[in-house]
Amino acid sequence: MLEAALSILIVVGAIFTLIGSLGLARMPDFYSRLHGPTKATTLGVGSLLIASMIYFSTQDDGISFHEILVTLFLFITAPVSAHLLSKAALHLRVKSLVAPPREVEEADAGECK
Repeated sequence: MLEAALSILIVVGAIFTLIGSLGLARMPDFYSRLHGPTKATTLGVGSLLIASMIYFSTQDDGISFHEILVTLFLFITAPVSAHLLSKAALHLRVKSLVAPPREVEEADAGECK
């Protein structure tokens, strides 16, 4: 039972990591590329670390705290670094290939007619 659960966590982690890596390589602009690694890869590496934590906790006499610390560090720093990268790109006026949303005034004017 334990081996099946670990196998599922490893496969799920590998799939999420692969999807995040493909998103990084195939997305058209900077902002879209930023989304892949921060979301999918975080989940992928997180599930791999959880599988590692469970495995080494059952092999040794105690809970493996190394993986817990790495997982917490990953879940805290990935969103913060993505936010800082996107703010720097906005500050540098990096162009996006996606059309900007309509202005609020245009949307309100269209609804009043």
